Amino acid sequence: MSKSVEWVDAVVIGAGVVGLAVGRALALAGREVMVIEREHAIGTGTSSRNSEVIHAGIYYPAGSLKAQLCVQGKAMLYDYCVDRGIAHRRCGKLIVANTSSQLAALPAIVARASANGVTDLQLLSREQARAMEPALNCLGAVHSPSTGIVDSHALMLALQGDLEHAGGLVACHSGVSALAATEAGIEVHTADGMRLLARTVVNAAGLTACALAATMQGLHARHVPRPWYAKGSYFTLAGRSPFQRLIYPAPEPDKHLAGLGVHLTIDLGGQAKFGPDVQWTEDPTDLLVDPARGEAFYAEVRRYWPELADGALLPGYAGLRPKISGPDEPAADFLIQGPAVHGVPGLVNLFGIESPGLTSSLAIAERVRDLL
Repeated sequence: MSKSVEWVDAVVIGAGVVGLAVGRALALAGREVMVIEREHAIGTGTSSRNSEVIHAGIYYPAGSLKAQLCVQGKAMLYDYCVDRGIAHRRCGKLIVANTSSQLAALPAIVARASANGVTDLQLLSREQARAMEPALNCLGAVHSPSTGIVDSHALMLALQGDLEHAGGLVACHSGVSALAATEAGIEVHTADGMRLLARTVVNAAGLTACALAATMQGLHARHVPRPWYAKGSYFTLAGRSPFQRLIYPAPEPDKHLAGLGVHLTIDLGGQAKFGPDVQWTEDPTDLLVDPARGEAFYAEVRRYWPELADGALLPGYAGLRPKISGPDEPAADFLIQGPAVHGVPGLVNLFGIESPGLTSSLAIAERVRDLL
């Protein structure tokens, strides 16, 4: 083997919130860790193009990784934010019903959440919901007091700081060009010519995790799911938000949901935004917001906020969900794939880490650390 190969104990590919959390967990466990990122800075992908919501753990099937890791991660994340002084707010959210079928399904939402260990939800009548949010129009609602918002970039900076304080390293401008499983370890070749030999590699590459795994010598193709990309556009509200809490439309019981509907979220500065919608795309770099999509937003939002004025929605930004289930399929669970599944020593693949990935990041990191 060439002498130009550098030995590294653990390499994490991808410096989004999950990759940084994994790198931090491994470094705190005493591992020598390098997190490599192809972009110029940390968290420029899915981690910075989402709603920045701390999810309660309501919708996911009981026993799923999404349910377990969201509920565990939520508690860890609130504690971490308090400990590190990261801006966040436990503002709560209302899941609102505007059709008879949505209204009839609200108790099932409470029951599913309870099965996941979320026991603080409250069913509200129309009058109770409007007492909390006078601008709201609905037939009934569910109140989730433990839902919140977080400054995702401050969170990632804190994770990076912990990682580096524990002796780890983050290297940007380091896209991976090839991976190979060898008897000596896993070879990682980067686009800038760096060659690493690692005992452990965690593929936390988000939108490109499947494509990256598919190129790995020694990993059988049957272990790599097909990637799907669901684009979500956001529109910001011109003017002040009339709501103090997040507002989510209740899901229609008979539909497979790629997202949670066009909901209203508020950032820590009080700015309201609506989205994301769902637009399936073949292009994982398609991040332009089509202003024409705003027309459909008005109808969706006016179901729960009839007073939304014409022209009040401005194109904001778009994000992409790194999905491993397609348009007509139920949403897939997180796929945390270790050596016991694929047979490659030291390799963990993280596939389909979409929402609630931000909320779950610290719990995902613990799960990966324990797998290794």
